[in-house]
Amino acid sequence: MAEAAATALANNAINRRLAFVRWVRRTHGWFGLWGALLGLMMGFSGVWLNHRNVMKLQLPSQQQINAQLELPDPRPATIDALGAWIQQTLKLDRPANNQRVERPRPVAWAEKGAERGGEQRPLTQPERWTLNFGGPNHVVQVEYWVGNKSVGVRTTENGFVATLTNLHKGTGMPVPWILLIDTLAGSMIFLSISGAILWWETHRRRGLGIAIFGVSVVVTVALAVAPLQL
Repeated sequence: MAEAAATALANNAINRRLAFVRWVRRTHGWFGLWGALLGLMMGFSGVWLNHRNVMKLQLPSQQQINAQLELPDPRPATIDALGAWIQQTLKLDRPANNQRVERPRPVAWAEKGAERGGEQRPLTQPERWTLNFGGPNHVVQVEYWVGNKSVGVRTTENGFVATLTNLHKGTGMPVPWILLIDTLAGSMIFLSISGAILWWETHRRRGLGIAIFGVSVVVTVALAVAPLQL
């Protein structure tokens, strides 16, 4: 009786383990299917972004046009008013997706020059407003120094690869897109953990696997920390 009970407990433990492995494998597959397209896009654009500086890769089919746009009289008093005027004047579909105000501040080189010349009041650069319109394929950047009679407008038309890289970085994308990318990040975390579990449960040469994992951790940490010590 005791032997039969022990056998039954062992079989139950094996069945629970097999059921767990099947669930992990099934869920691993569904998560991989969910992130397949996004993963392909992120992988392609990630390789390009990773090598753009070392290999001097330029984004193909990217065209930029710089222009000056004269402001109306009276000039917009706030950055919101300026954004509304820009949207109406350039006939843009959406309002600015990013706005930034830089407060007036002393110019560093003017401070040093003032110290040498004995002056008490260094030059101060005026307030600076920047606005970004558009999306990953078409970007309009506006720069305005408060007090000027015109604003600088830089229009960038992106090709296929440049659009992918902007999608990768979330440039000009709404909150739902950012949340979608968050689900991909969560999927990658789960795929990493579930992949390790599946390997552990289905391979017998665990010593070799642990050694490979340990070497990868050491190499990754070493390459990541090395630039910080320069």
